[in-house]
Amino acid sequence: MSLQKIAAFSDGAVGGNPAGVWMGEALPTPAEMQRIAADVGFSETAFAAPQGSGWRVRYFSPESEVPFCGHATIALGAALAQRAGDGVFALSLAHAQITVEGRRDGDLVQAALQSPPTRSGPLADGLLNRLLTLFGIAPADLDPRIPPALIHGGADHAVLALRSRAALAAMHYALDAGRTLMLDAGLVTIVLVVVESDQLLHTRNAFASGGVLEDPATGAATAALAGYLRDLGWPHDGAIDVVQGEDMGMRSRLRAEIEPVPGSSIRVSGTARWMRGDE
Repeated sequence: MSLQKIAAFSDGAVGGNPAGVWMGEALPTPAEMQRIAADVGFSETAFAAPQGSGWRVRYFSPESEVPFCGHATIALGAALAQRAGDGVFALSLAHAQITVEGRRDGDLVQAALQSPPTRSGPLADGLLNRLLTLFGIAPADLDPRIPPALIHGGADHAVLALRSRAALAAMHYALDAGRTLMLDAGLVTIVLVVVESDQLLHTRNAFASGGVLEDPATGAATAALAGYLRDLGWPHDGAIDVVQGEDMGMRSRLRAEIEPVPGSSIRVSGTARWMRGDE
């Protein structure tokens, strides 16, 4: 067995979202996986063991198991490419069958995942009001082009679109209050997004449900957001680029390729790098 620390969706050789990747012949017990994830301390750790011609995968944050994690999947794709060579790897998750691709590029790996199916729907007024209160956002701060919504791309998220980049940079909330809200509503993260252009967006992802104030790169939420934009008829021209983590000093880049079929999988890609010992 091995435990690696890999930053997914990096901006070349810097930035990205740290993930733990554990690989062994059989998965540990859930209690042991939870302990390892807490010891690693990153927002998520992926655990993978061979199953048939692919891999059985589970994801744990420091405080709980999550059904799907995009950045940990990208990190796993990098680890599998290093172990087995470039290729496409079949992954069996708790509620979906997906793939991840890894291709080595010097000290980096170019990796891409195919998300579970996507879906979206409106936020109930009560939940919307709780979200606005949590972040101190006024209704006038919202961008009407992307209405508040529940979005899904392997896990459930809420999305709030803001009018200005300054408002996004000012995001703040109380961790305990955020955790309570997310657990009550069944949300894995809350996505705040600002549109720079039709194909370039800036996001921040609150992840109090996993015991983390914010995630610097979130592939699952990006897949869900891309699926929602497709549902809205957004002029994405087949793909969007997402910049995340800037306000944390961990700039990350994600690309989501959007097929026209409603609800279909989103391809989310980016660069992965092995972390240095001092990170």
